[in-house]
Amino acid sequence: MAKELAVGDKAPELSIPDQHGKTVTLKSFKGKQIVLYFYPKDDTPGCTKESCDFRDVESQILRAGAVIVGVSLDGMESHQKFIKKFGLPFSLLSDEDAAISQAYGVYKEKNMYGRKYWGIERSTFVIDTEGKLKAIFRQVKVDGHADEVLTALKA
Repeated sequence: MAKELAVGDKAPELSIPDQHGKTVTLKSFKGKQIVLYFYPKDDTPGCTKESCDFRDVESQILRAGAVIVGVSLDGMESHQKFIKKFGLPFSLLSDEDAAISQAYGVYKEKNMYGRKYWGIERSTFVIDTEGKLKAIFRQVKVDGHADEVLTALKA
């Protein structure tokens, strides 16, 4: 098991496809801060609210010199439908083999209605312009989260 990431650590590199199949890496965002949010599943109540909350503060996040990128285990087609349905203006990355989720320590055993399974624990990482972790939010509660992230960006 990799050591848990901490603020100040170098963000693990990523190289995975977005909703259009274009490979995205951290270097793609050189000079910008990145709000990298991991969420369990497209078009489910909590994930939809979280994604729409980020959509609604996107202009403020852009003004803070940052970009928003969502990551889930869903495939590109699912992401395309989710983006279209809710007018999401940012990229969603397909981590279908969970490699990136594991690198960030958010791929966890979960328990729902007594059934154990592996999935993403809702988490957000703010990565600074140098590629270091500026803020880490684990086990995110959706309500008010976009505002917490905005505050961290401006810190």
